[in-house]
Amino acid sequence: MTQIDVIAPNLKRRLSGVTTTVLRLVPVQAREIGIVATGPGLPASVPHLPLWRLPFLPRRPRVWHARRNNEMVLGLALRALGMDLKLLFTSAAQRHHKPFTKRLIARMDRVVATSPQAASYLERPATVIMHGIDTEVFHPAEDRAALRARLGLPEDGLVIGCFGRIRPQKGQDLLVEAALELLPTRPDVHIVFTGRAVGAHEGWQRELEAKLAAAGLSDRVRFLGERPWAEVVQLYQAIDLFVAPARWEGFGLTPLEAMACGTPALACDGVGAFDAQIVPGETGALCARDDAAAMTEALRGLIDDRAALAAMRDRARAHVMAQFTIEREAHALIAIYREMLA
Repeated sequence: MTQIDVIAPNLKRRLSGVTTTVLRLVPVQAREIGIVATGPGLPASVPHLPLWRLPFLPRRPRVWHARRNNEMVLGLALRALGMDLKLLFTSAAQRHHKPFTKRLIARMDRVVATSPQAASYLERPATVIMHGIDTEVFHPAEDRAALRARLGLPEDGLVIGCFGRIRPQKGQDLLVEAALELLPTRPDVHIVFTGRAVGAHEGWQRELEAKLAAAGLSDRVRFLGERPWAEVVQLYQAIDLFVAPARWEGFGLTPLEAMACGTPALACDGVGAFDAQIVPGETGALCARDDAAAMTEALRGLIDDRAALAAMRDRARAHVMAQFTIEREAHALIAIYREMLA
């Protein structure tokens, strides 16, 4: 292993947005700087070091890049044990932090925010670095018709996708309400949801499905459940429009993943970084958050102008390539690492 300059902890085994960020960024950053991840369950494809080995590393300055409270705590503990760590924290939260989190952030050497909105909730200066997308993974399909056939999607008509955990925060009910209004008079429009509902959210999903069944739309609006990651990427490539109806997000990568695949996106303004990601009329549309009527009207405008929607495909991909590549994010963070190590 090369000299370790940066340690990126990931102290959560279950897949989450933060975990995904670590898994996709570290291999890209490792091309230019000595960086490893640490934590449970990391795949072999990610340069990593077991947690127990950290105190035994040769003593020299290193950056500890935390993204969670427990990772800030561990960084502070390791520094107290004698490790020469420069502490960096990335904040994605768009809300006022709790007192304990504020105290931890105050003890960090540098802070990064994933959007201007997230930075506005910090009580200290922060550098804004937005997330990027791996455009080699997320790219348009060579043959969308063949891909749709393999995935069991309708070959004709318009297919809308909405991917993510099934829960009220993600706003799937807003898209269902829009479907109940629009789909009865547009027989060639279909919607597919992916994602898992857990605990009380299982009942919430059943309520949504019951509404669709009562309207006779069960065969055109389907909940596919949790799907393998490779299949989700293919679904991004195969659909005609992606909808992110979330009521709140830390950042929200899904519209960027869709647009990198050449799929326009509809999202809620003021949620996560959606307003920075989407150029209305060019790469998709924005509507008011937590407003089923606003989502219905925005969706109506997109699906009723198929020529305009199709024209957005190339512009969506070009927008991500210009502004939101993972390389851009990686380079910006490496510049901070080097400043901290200088």
